[in-house]
Amino acid sequence: MLTEDERLNSRATLNELQVEHRDLNLIIEHLVSTPLPDQDQLLIHRLKKRKLLLKDRIYQLERMLVPDIPA
Repeated sequence: MLTEDERLNSRATLNELQVEHRDLNLIIEHLVSTPLPDQDQLLIHRLKKRKLLLKDRIYQLERMLVPDIPA
């Protein structure tokens, strides 16, 4: 069980991660829609990898903040 401070900190972290995830998505969409040299493909790959890591962390925090409802 989380304390109120832990819950507030987790919610703030979750919000920051969601904003970063959304920003990365916009950046990736922009880069993909523009003709790029090969080196930028590596950048896109790294950004997508970071986005997936953020998605995993967001999921973990959401699961921590929203308790399971018994059936």
